[in-house]
Amino acid sequence: MNNDISDKLAIKTSELTRQFGNLIAVDHIELRVSYGEIFGLLGANGAGKSTVIKMLTTLLPPTIGFAEVGGFDIIKSPGDVRRSIGYVSQLVSADGTLTGFENLRLSAKLYGLTSTERAERINDALNFMGLIDSAHKLVKTYSGGMIRRLELAQAMLHRPAILFLDEPTIGLDPVARHMVWDRLLNLKRDYGMTVLITTHDMEEAEALCDRLAILHNGRISVVGAPAELCAELGASATMDDVFIHYAGGSIHEGGTFGEVSQARRTAQRLG
Repeated sequence: MNNDISDKLAIKTSELTRQFGNLIAVDHIELRVSYGEIFGLLGANGAGKSTVIKMLTTLLPPTIGFAEVGGFDIIKSPGDVRRSIGYVSQLVSADGTLTGFENLRLSAKLYGLTSTERAERINDALNFMGLIDSAHKLVKTYSGGMIRRLELAQAMLHRPAILFLDEPTIGLDPVARHMVWDRLLNLKRDYGMTVLITTHDMEEAEALCDRLAILHNGRISVVGAPAELCAELGASATMDDVFIHYAGGSIHEGGTFGEVSQARRTAQRLG
């Protein structure tokens, strides 16, 4: 790779596009995410947020366009991309029939960590996420916030440069949500980790994101820091106002039956 600005970016896309039949889900988007920042993707259901993440994590090939993640081309070097990232989806990924420690041990083996590395990193992850006292309890006895923190612990075991989170606090109560926020901010502070997060929660976006992009109909409407975007709309503007202004005129409620069902299943399993 050439020694240019792309070397300094955790994520870089150019005309990234995904089409499903006649539907253009993501339409020629340009993203620039610097190392060490928390970057948010906001938008109504169907705006293209999850499709963007699936392409950037190599789960879905783009129709056209280009993207680099961690300095690696998502098409030419998908294995290198996967080794550079962690990913926590909306759905619960931890195994409830195993303990927290057993979940982490399994993840560490899948990441190819040596036995010495496994012991040290599992202990570090449990400590960092505040799960030491619950390490040997079955995950099915965990609260929703504990499950999310365990999944973050799993995703950070191999020390990824970039962490992708798709609606990480969906279904959590306010206390659990704030605990997850604290851990994410600590990941940035203590590990310099880059985080790309999708969310519908304007409070979450304002609390976590250094910068964010709002998607509308698969295109980026605006990019900027939350405070700057609010200021551009007026002294009294809130992130709700920003979202309404750039995401198509209203805060979208509902989504498809499948989206609502998935969200409720996740909330039920986490709650």
